[in-house]
Amino acid sequence: MLKLGVYNTLEVVREREQGVYLCDDDGDEVLLPNKYVPDEFKIRDLIKVFVYLDSSERIVATTLEPYAVVNSFAYLKCTSVSGIGAFLDWGLEKDLFVPFKEQASKMRVGSWYLVYVYLDKETNRLLASSKTNSFLDNSLVLLSSYDEVDLIASHPSPQGWNMIVNQKHLGLVYADEIFQKINPGDQLKGFIKKIRPDGKIDLTLQRHGFRGIEPNADQVLKELVSSGGFINLNDKSDPEDIKEVFQLSKKSFKKAIGALYKARKISIESDGIRLLD
Repeated sequence: MLKLGVYNTLEVVREREQGVYLCDDDGDEVLLPNKYVPDEFKIRDLIKVFVYLDSSERIVATTLEPYAVVNSFAYLKCTSVSGIGAFLDWGLEKDLFVPFKEQASKMRVGSWYLVYVYLDKETNRLLASSKTNSFLDNSLVLLSSYDEVDLIASHPSPQGWNMIVNQKHLGLVYADEIFQKINPGDQLKGFIKKIRPDGKIDLTLQRHGFRGIEPNADQVLKELVSSGGFINLNDKSDPEDIKEVFQLSKKSFKKAIGALYKARKISIESDGIRLLD
């Protein structure tokens, strides 16, 4: 059975004037229009294609790569708005439709939105929704403290930034642990800080404890090299100055330079830190 909204690897079964027909293991066929047909191919070749519905609601294949597949999140630009909803550019000829009922706020042309792509079971159409929390579930979180996770920045709150965790859960990075500029749709690496009894997830963008010393130390070394071997910051410096240069908290910075000092990579002087030969 052809699968909408994802990549399918299909067999070339015949060539026609409008393109080539591809077939899956169940005998279901789909057209790959001429504009996407490889320059060289032969019958029985396997081709990886994305399958979706064209503007006439017919199943069609393409070798274009969309910005998202079904059951995933993406940050997309609104290209038009009609009387029934909005349309987003997702890298294909036919834009992705967002019904009004699936818009967390009224979409406007030219603006960008974090959305979830899904297959509507009633209409068998690929749709998007900006009501992203509806597609996240924290009832069963099979993660543990210190686990590295993939994050997508969702939206800010008074406490910090809400993050989509591994395309499944909702988590939070607290404001006092953010040392970089974050925008909606940013894809980041993070770490589990705590899983609360109610399933809420506390996140951090820095490794915990001793696990974080080595990567932070490497970051300090890179800054030292790019600055000519000396930076006028040390363990007595103002936290905001440290944050501006290294994107680290003062606590993490002190741990990093302590590790580098013990390893005889740097000297800690009264007016800064210096790279040793």
